Amino acid sequence: MNLDFKFNSDGLIPAIIQQTQNGKPTAGRVIMMAWMNRLALEKTIETGFMHYWSRSRQKLWLKGESSGHTQRVLRWYADCDVDALLFEVDQEGAACHTGHASCFYQSFGRDGSPEPITDSLIFDPEQVYKK
Repeated sequence: MNLDFKFNSDGLIPAIIQQTQNGKPTAGRVIMMAWMNRLALEKTIETGFMHYWSRSRQKLWLKGESSGHTQRVLRWYADCDVDALLFEVDQEGAACHTGHASCFYQSFGRDGSPEPITDSLIFDPEQVYKK
């Protein structure tokens, strides 16, 4: 397969993750953004489940490897400049490590002040990650 995308100087490309319809409360919503390197993209294509590159841990990771909250790929796209990817996934559980369905749960007013969080937690991160 030709993976001739425009990876940045660190060998990474941004991946935007969107929840598919499938009756989920977050249907159509962007649930997270993460980075992929060539290996993460290859593993995602090979397995059908989202893999990413952790910049902080400097390692490949399968989404849900510790939480069980996996992302099964249904479709994916490259943007017109081939320097960003969009994946439509079926999210099992929550996308965010904080327990929220989406990593984008904090909204802000036009003046920049945070608005009350209205999203409910899907899980307790203390229980799932047992830190």
